[in-house]
Amino acid sequence: MNLSAHSWFSEPYVTLLFALLFLLPALLLPRASERFFRLFEEFFSRLAAHKLLAVFFFFILVITLRLALLNQLPVPNPGIHDEFSYLLMGDTFVHGRLANPTHPLWQSFETFHILWSPTYASKYPPAQGVVLAIGQLLGHPWIGVLLAAAAMAAAFVWMLQAWIPAHWAFLAGILATIRICVASYWINSYWGGAVAAVGGALVLGAFGRLRRRPSLLSGVLLGLGISILVSSRPYESLFFCLPVVIALLLFLRGLPGAQRKLACSKAVLPATGVLLIAFSGLAFYNWRVTGNPLKPPLLRPSRLPNREAIFLWQAPGPPVHYGVAELDYFYNQSDAVRYDRTLRALRDAFQDKLQRCKAVYFWPACWLLLPSVFFLYRDHRLRLVFLALLATVFGFCLVVWPNPHYLAPAAGAWFALLVQGIRHLRTFHPFGRPIGTALSRVVLLALVFDVSRLVVQQISDPQGWGGWGIYDRAQLKDTLESTPGKHVVLVRYGPGHSVHDEWVFNSADIDGSKVIWARDLPGERNDRLFAYYPDRTIWRVTPETNHVSMLRPPLARRIIETKSSDARKP
Repeated sequence: MNLSAHSWFSEPYVTLLFALLFLLPALLLPRASERFFRLFEEFFSRLAAHKLLAVFFFFILVITLRLALLNQLPVPNPGIHDEFSYLLMGDTFVHGRLANPTHPLWQSFETFHILWSPTYASKYPPAQGVVLAIGQLLGHPWIGVLLAAAAMAAAFVWMLQAWIPAHWAFLAGILATIRICVASYWINSYWGGAVAAVGGALVLGAFGRLRRRPSLLSGVLLGLGISILVSSRPYESLFFCLPVVIALLLFLRGLPGAQRKLACSKAVLPATGVLLIAFSGLAFYNWRVTGNPLKPPLLRPSRLPNREAIFLWQAPGPPVHYGVAELDYFYNQSDAVRYDRTLRALRDAFQDKLQRCKAVYFWPACWLLLPSVFFLYRDHRLRLVFLALLATVFGFCLVVWPNPHYLAPAAGAWFALLVQGIRHLRTFHPFGRPIGTALSRVVLLALVFDVSRLVVQQISDPQGWGGWGIYDRAQLKDTLESTPGKHVVLVRYGPGHSVHDEWVFNSADIDGSKVIWARDLPGERNDRLFAYYPDRTIWRVTPETNHVSMLRPPLARRIIETKSSDARKP
């Protein structure tokens, strides 16, 4: 069900065909073609003029559109290590805890991106877990993802209404909805960037309103946006917020004394209050998970020191030993040594980033906007928005890992850049013909076609990062959930197993789960596991072959069967 981003973006023929279809009427029948297309554009412009209605429109649109496509793109199964870690966090919050006690047999359950000491918890910041917890309380964690994606599209429109005309902000919402709220891992997985994107949109939207008229609401939303950023993507948020903070200080400095005091009391102080509450909450969360209020879980190694390079100037550390073969391979041979400070590794890192970001932020027709980029220097009002985007991209370039949602704080700024490119493109009228206007429509229509093709082929994400996940694991879990009794599934990997297809993940309450996933560790550890769960059916599964076998029925059932056989003896 996967389609590589490379093959997808190497097919420009559709864009060229659309360009030809739109350019011919623009050249031969310019007035008639403009009257026809403006009928549609004016309808949406009238809707966009009602700013609050437009914001709610996109929130409902994303939910309605994605639910309407459930037959083609079902509710996603988790498949990436990070997804399971976030799901553990959400389940922990649903259980009314910030962290879980360490299980006495944690070695049998050890897995990726999960802390086991001093507590059993996810290593990631808490914002995504809160969203998944809300979804789980409403019936399924994915409901939280859906609501976050809808809030993201609405927040983009609300943000840009403070910077550009309302109908262009509306267009940015359309582009974002189609690009990342339909066939993207941001909405079809449990680890996308929607939460951080909402935070970034709140920051820029609140500041855009604050500089015109400081108010309590703008101050609270500014503080709330920064709080969401810090609790979702703290590293990138530092780069994103730096230009905004500088702009805020310069804005206050330029005000007369009385107006400065009024702005501080109305907006800055409320924002500071919200931030104090948020940072106090984060410190408390850190203390409950790691035992240190100043040490986030992300900075605490799961068990042994992390040897992988995080920044471009770092080299991988010395090998560390893990008793579990999958963890040992992952941390010592797979992703840990993908970067070694050579020129080739540096080139590969940047190529990987560009290729992956294409699948989230670009589509083939974006190349039509390239000439308009040279005119963006004229957009003085959007200078801060673009600076926040550039600062976030700069921070992204400093790290080794290439995941596109690292740029999520500036996602709203990116769609502002696209819309401004379209605005400049529409001013291109050679020989009095609306050539630029026609090409701007090609950009939108080509995006619709691009995403529609993914939907038809049931591709939830061009990179394969969302949607079907580990389908065989999900099927086995559903089967055992409907089977009487409780179960333990021992996972034994065969030759050629990919460490990225990990089956051993559990919920917050391991002992209370109907199905428990454990590593098959022959010897003392398996013996302890069998003794600890005498009332559970023990199964063994080999993911590569999907072979499932029962190793041991529950102890209570064996006693009953033994007594029955004794009673039948003469």
